Amino acid sequence: MDKTTITQYHAQFEDVAQEENGVEYWMARDLQLLLGYSEWRNFLAAIEKAKIACLNSGHNVSDHFVGVNKMIDIGKGAKREVEDIILNRYACYLIAQNGDPRKNEIAFAQTYFALQTRKQELIEERLHLRDRLQARQKLTESETELSKNIYERGVDEQGFGRIRSRGDAALFGGHTTAQMKKKLDMPPNRPLADFLPTVTLAAKNLAAEITNHNVKQHDLHGEPLIVQEHIQNNTSVRNMLVDRGIKPEELPPEEDIKKLERRVAAGDKKALKDIKKLSGNGDRK
Repeated sequence: MDKTTITQYHAQFEDVAQEENGVEYWMARDLQLLLGYSEWRNFLAAIEKAKIACLNSGHNVSDHFVGVNKMIDIGKGAKREVEDIILNRYACYLIAQNGDPRKNEIAFAQTYFALQTRKQELIEERLHLRDRLQARQKLTESETELSKNIYERGVDEQGFGRIRSRGDAALFGGHTTAQMKKKLDMPPNRPLADFLPTVTLAAKNLAAEITNHNVKQHDLHGEPLIVQEHIQNNTSVRNMLVDRGIKPEELPPEEDIKKLERRVAAGDKKALKDIKKLSGNGDRK
């Protein structure tokens, strides 16, 4: 497939794409023509195969294939109602995957919608990473503030470590920080928070913020009083989570946040390179 053909196909697929509320979609009858199907019934057969693949992959078919009816012109001012299907990018990808890759249109569509799907995955990964990063940063800030606050009240760095560990034990149902690291099968020299899900990071942050507030509000001094305060706050936060069906110690670990940052950055670069290549902008002959 030469550069000119690729550019033409890319323009055609972009032209028929539609968008509503930020969601991109294609109409099946438009896609039928782009994929080289002359008969609607033949294209419906390909769509049915795609629906089966969608179901087998654990997705709800109705989330990706939405049947609709529309009126079309049949000449001399007359109109006729025909069926059509709204397809999101994943549905289009599955249809293309069930087509004949020896046809140029199908071969292009397989690559085009694979990249479209990967772009969506990257967006979701970035949003997930952003949420975790924000939660992690807030926890770092609150613990740093707490450390400074209690240092002025007679607690050194080692004491802060003990206070934080006792708080973890209260939050994680009796599991200490070291025990949680072992339970999550993570490196012992890495911060526990780098492997925690967003909800647990937010819980730890809330407990630390309450401790920091009450230490100032009640002018608490010394490790015994402050550790008791931190235990009580973590226990209260844990009770709230358990009441909502969440036990922090039973949540699976998240991917190392540092590794996730690197992979998302690398994925962004690769997606950009692939998109340029697909549209013909990356060829250098």
